[in-house]
Amino acid sequence: MTAAQADLQIDRPTVADGAVMWRIARDSKVLDLNSSYSYLLWCRDFAATSAVARDERGEPVGFVSGYLRPDSPRTLLVWQVAVDASYRGRGLAAAMLDGLAARTAKEHAVDTVETTITPGNTASERLFTAFAERHGALLEREVLFHAVQFPDGPHEPEVLYRIGPLTR
Repeated sequence: MTAAQADLQIDRPTVADGAVMWRIARDSKVLDLNSSYSYLLWCRDFAATSAVARDERGEPVGFVSGYLRPDSPRTLLVWQVAVDASYRGRGLAAAMLDGLAARTAKEHAVDTVETTITPGNTASERLFTAFAERHGALLEREVLFHAVQFPDGPHEPEVLYRIGPLTR
């Protein structure tokens, strides 16, 4: 953790964090925004595989939502990563991702991380490429969902990033 992150705490989200997580996702203007209800449920049902960063007042300033793949329970699928605009540029997304990977490796024997990224999302591409390098892991990419598979209008393809096995 860097000095810029020292005043922040990373832990599991609670239901009380759901509304703020929804706001952070909305304000990112990059993420697909889910319903506020889904963020509340996520904090209730997937807290063990998600992380929230809190400021010195205990308020959420970033989050990583994830779940264990049902058909591959040692794989953590990272759904969304978001950091409040006032906390960006401090390495917080990487710190949350590293912390979540370490926690789920210890608690659930996770050895692989997956996520999807749309082409041109260079911030996410850099985040997950650097994550793979820090963890001495292979990074494989393939299109998981093609643009034509999305029924709700124009959507870029979602490229699956598979990172593993994690070695550190």
